[in-house]
Amino acid sequence: MSRTYTIGAAIESLMRDGMPLRFTAYDGSSAGPEDAEFGIELLNERGLSYIMSAPGDLGLARAYVAGDLDLHGVHPGDPYAAFSLLMNHTKFRTPSPVEALNIVRSLGFSHLKPPPVPPQETLPRWRRLVEGLRHSEGRDADSIHHHYDVSNEFYEYVLGPSMTYTCALFPTEDATLEEAQEAKYDLVARKLGLEPGQRLLDLGCGWGGMVRHAAKHYGVHAIGVTLSREQASWAQRRIKEEGLDHLAEVRFMDYRHVEESGFDAISSIGLTEHIGVKNYPSYFTWIRDHLKPEGRLLNHCITRNDNRPRNTGAFIDRYVFPDGELIGSGTIVTAVEDTGLEVQHHENIRVHYAKTLAGWCKNLQDNWDACVAEVGEGTARVWGLYMAGSRLAFERNEIQLHHVLATKTTSQGESGYPLRHDFGA
Repeated sequence: MSRTYTIGAAIESLMRDGMPLRFTAYDGSSAGPEDAEFGIELLNERGLSYIMSAPGDLGLARAYVAGDLDLHGVHPGDPYAAFSLLMNHTKFRTPSPVEALNIVRSLGFSHLKPPPVPPQETLPRWRRLVEGLRHSEGRDADSIHHHYDVSNEFYEYVLGPSMTYTCALFPTEDATLEEAQEAKYDLVARKLGLEPGQRLLDLGCGWGGMVRHAAKHYGVHAIGVTLSREQASWAQRRIKEEGLDHLAEVRFMDYRHVEESGFDAISSIGLTEHIGVKNYPSYFTWIRDHLKPEGRLLNHCITRNDNRPRNTGAFIDRYVFPDGELIGSGTIVTAVEDTGLEVQHHENIRVHYAKTLAGWCKNLQDNWDACVAEVGEGTARVWGLYMAGSRLAFERNEIQLHHVLATKTTSQGESGYPLRHDFGA
């Protein structure tokens, strides 16, 4: 005997671990605890089609980004509190064939046809082959454009005055986000042993924060490179405004086309995530070949909590970091060492990234109307969802943030490194 399902009953029956929030739907049905602090509301048939045609986090994200699914009790700029309850409940269990048929018949076979995806979504990985092989120069440029060329004004609202889109380092629990970003740059500079007159290359330099810090506080001649035209333009303007153009420069270019060599130090802050694990050998070989003997590398990178390869989730790959890849820090250390560089220090600062993301979410919430006016509500929703989810992943030790410090040690064993680490606290 067939069973007829409402939307609420169908959703509740498919949740493997139960519905932690109050769910309501446009057909008047509901599920989950009535006294729940947070709620989810499915507003229309298009949202149902998103969920049915892509069960799991991708369908839910499509409906939410399109405005067909709403969260109640939290601000869309910082849905952390609700998302912390929902995070482990986005995978549906597999129903029996009879149960699945009854659900689809009840909700309508027409909802299995996917609606056009929100404009914020990029092509699936296999269809991006039209842009070139994964991590080819052209495809890398397209991926960086998708994420980083949203709007400089939007990033100013979210990131704050530092315009730094990498993990900060909080010297104290109550340090501000700006203080923590300054502390991060200074730690990198000290780890690299920067001194006046030296030459620094910053790969994937973003809006030039490390380049400007090194030039201003250490008297270093610094070059930054980025594949984002918007970042390069903003950074060059800021460098000139701060009177640093005699020491600092940011170029819109692929790092593989940097012609200079013999750098005293190379920093890679948040770029390794974009180059692909298979490309680690060529990447670190390139860095080795562009360092002078006894020069230093500091690699700052999001990592997994293990070294087992796996694909990035569909939401992150389609909406946030197309072609992004993460792996454990052990794989990075191995790749660095296999190129002949000597690893001197290895540090995990993942808890600092959770605090960084909390700060960015607060900025997005505080500047929500301006952000929506700048990039549209759909894109702003993507960012709130992505940053809150990432904060949880760092808090739960699902992903980490590692510094790997290495030297180009000579064949005679000269590394230029002191007897003990001297970058201090």
